[in-house]
Amino acid sequence: MQEKLIELRSDTFTKPTPEMLQEMIKAEVGDSVYNEDPTVIKLEQAVSDLFGKEAALFVPSGTMANLAAMMTHCNERGCDIIVGDNSHFNLWEQGNVSQIAGIYCKQITNNQDGTFDLEKFEHLISDHTDCHCSRTKVVCIENTHNQCGGRVLPMSFIQNLREICNRNDIMIHLDGARIMNASIASGLSVKELCQHCDSINFCLSKGLGAPIGSVLIGKKDFIARAKRVRKALGGAMRQVGLLAAACLHALQKANENLTKDHANAIKLASGISTGSVVQLDNKVETNIVHLKLHPNIKIADFIQRLAQFDDDEVNELRTITRVNAGECDYRTIRMLTNLNVSAEDIDLAIKKINYVIQKFQQSI
Repeated sequence: MQEKLIELRSDTFTKPTPEMLQEMIKAEVGDSVYNEDPTVIKLEQAVSDLFGKEAALFVPSGTMANLAAMMTHCNERGCDIIVGDNSHFNLWEQGNVSQIAGIYCKQITNNQDGTFDLEKFEHLISDHTDCHCSRTKVVCIENTHNQCGGRVLPMSFIQNLREICNRNDIMIHLDGARIMNASIASGLSVKELCQHCDSINFCLSKGLGAPIGSVLIGKKDFIARAKRVRKALGGAMRQVGLLAAACLHALQKANENLTKDHANAIKLASGISTGSVVQLDNKVETNIVHLKLHPNIKIADFIQRLAQFDDDEVNELRTITRVNAGECDYRTIRMLTNLNVSAEDIDLAIKKINYVIQKFQQSI
């Protein structure tokens, strides 16, 4: 009996497909720092066209794209930005805008769907008229919203936010690491979803399956200034068309692969035996499933048991299955369907998770 490992910790664990590797091998390259890598130029043009913006810039990571965007927008001392308290920006990027760029970061409470109270947002805004206060330059939103379970931001929220920002001369930056997931789930194009945003971070190494790479998108003058910031942050790369080729291939396959991921996430969520041990903790709209554990169960114990097996389990399930799951918070398990997980893998994962749930039922 063959052992099967099903990787659900993140959609960043995907490995290049044979077809993607072939595209990388065939890639035409040049020195991208001198703007002479034709494959990078092709990628940046394709992405800017897709999003309906003027220009784009290839960078190594989404974290760098977000940081470079803030450093470009906040081009004077004493600036602040407003971010959601549950945003990736706030929780998982080391507070880099303060640590590296000297930008003050104000937090606003995220709602369960990734939005926030717009009246409270407007009251958080400060301008140059009061010398005691920093000056608000940017608000950052996230779509889909990672910590909120892959939720898609409502267009009405973004439209209303745009109106407030226009009145107060504030830029909107979108952390759109999974914006293609939002497009698939909503039926709207990324151009429509991003029409009110001044800058966008678009990641190609999550659900799209490229090994490395994000693209920062915006107006030509913004991207020209961001290119200088990228260099200062060590993100200017040379013959990087090899990676851009992988990103182009991922972009071509995005709709097909993400649609499959979403279907698998719904299948996974609906197949899990919820009850006293676990409860589904999010509305599954994209590729993220959150499970809330009973307070008496330690999340580390549950995750560890999912990744193990014993003889009794193998005899009962007739499979040797290990499931890698992640941790969203101290009581919430996080699982992401992805390019390397098939519908058959989801069936095995459901059997395994339900078996573990049954075993923990005896301890509460």
